[in-house]
Amino acid sequence: VRIGAGIFDLDLAAIGLKIEENPWIARAEVVRSLPDEIVIKVTEHQPSAVIQLDYLYYVNAGGQVFKLLDSGDRLDYPIITGIDRQFLLDRPADGQAWLRQALALVGELEGRQLFNLAAVSEIQIDLEDGLVVHTRQYGVPVLFGQDGFENKLDRLEKIYGDLKPRLTALHYIDLSVADRVIVKVDPKYAAGRNEKQGRKGVS
Repeated sequence: VRIGAGIFDLDLAAIGLKIEENPWIARAEVVRSLPDEIVIKVTEHQPSAVIQLDYLYYVNAGGQVFKLLDSGDRLDYPIITGIDRQFLLDRPADGQAWLRQALALVGELEGRQLFNLAAVSEIQIDLEDGLVVHTRQYGVPVLFGQDGFENKLDRLEKIYGDLKPRLTALHYIDLSVADRVIVKVDPKYAAGRNEKQGRKGVS
């Protein structure tokens, strides 16, 4: 927009598109306000998560990947992994569906008391098994599958107080089976426990 340009000589659509080149701008609306002004209204992207593609990018609440992270950008958002840039390019509808699932789980985790975002290191998209959350402590996989995250978190939180001190010995926690929490002990810990029990039996 040049000073002195006639208000009817301005290409408002082009001005809006130019503003939208900024990765933080989701939408720019440019209108004339007679006699001699233009009004620019912008809607900004709000990050909801960070996704690991070839590099780290911000994702908004609608599942749109909108900005490559720079050195000064904040990293204190949930991290989504498991799909790559090529998957999003080749299968955009599937990619958006998976990202919306991951963000729905993020939304459920935000309001939790026992198992929440502070307890999570990453949310992994597994194209076969669904969503897998890795705990911040010891990286234990928690299998969520798809959908029904509220009920699954309800089941997990009922026993998580007892599980948390034993995370180091767990191989995984499976919430994808209806109405159950399946806890698998890491084989190396199970073997050590069986060996101890065997020695006790001999003595």
